[in-house]
Amino acid sequence: MLKEKKLFLFDIDGTLSIGDTLFPATAKLLSYIESIGGKSIFITNNSTKSRSGYVKKFERWGLHTEEWQFVTAGYLAMLYLKRNFKNKKIYVLGTKSFIAELRQQGLRITEEAEENIDCALVGYDSELTYDKLKTACEVLVRPEVVYLATNPDLCCPAPFGFIPDCGAICNMLETSICRKPQYLGKPGKAVVEECLKITGFTREETLVVGDRLYTDIACGIRGRVETCLVLTGEAKREDLIKTEFPPDYCMETLEELYSDLLSYGKIRV
Repeated sequence: MLKEKKLFLFDIDGTLSIGDTLFPATAKLLSYIESIGGKSIFITNNSTKSRSGYVKKFERWGLHTEEWQFVTAGYLAMLYLKRNFKNKKIYVLGTKSFIAELRQQGLRITEEAEENIDCALVGYDSELTYDKLKTACEVLVRPEVVYLATNPDLCCPAPFGFIPDCGAICNMLETSICRKPQYLGKPGKAVVEECLKITGFTREETLVVGDRLYTDIACGIRGRVETCLVLTGEAKREDLIKTEFPPDYCMETLEELYSDLLSYGKIRV
């Protein structure tokens, strides 16, 4: 079925890159997809950057992208807040760029434990401080405040291994406030639905590519599209034995996926 794919939904951290280092096959794979009339969308759960911030990051890698190609957990959170908490006061724990993007959308965002807060949103915050955690606890101890978070990832790939992600931050908060959030990014099927809506491709033409079983692969399964696990990030081959989220394909690297797609392309021609 790989030969039918035209819409590729790529995770970024651990799949296309590690930190600021792009994997060797990434650029030629994205170029190949464009050459066959396909589209690439990047479905990262990393909310530390705005969509425009990701465009700039890809530019530094020599890759031209547009904002619509980034369906991030932060972007999905913004859509959810605009639908459900428009004109309401929202507390956000997140990076400066993430908070700025939410404010640009006209949302009433606060970073303080003010009165009459309707909703609290926790994101993956690479600028996290103890004072932020203390403020979040002060907000979330109020049972009337709706508790949301961008993504359940426990760790984010780094050049030396892994660092705490949004799920780890929420687990830390849970030990103090005894509350769990509703997560809005992967593995929710809304990620796939939004990408299909943007591009017009079918589920049969779509492939989710990621390095994490419980977010990337689970997202594809819930969105009813095929999935490809690459072993360049969190998941290891032995994890496939016991996972409840088995991928349709498993590749060691993006190079292997690129080679397979190229072989199917030659056969088709």
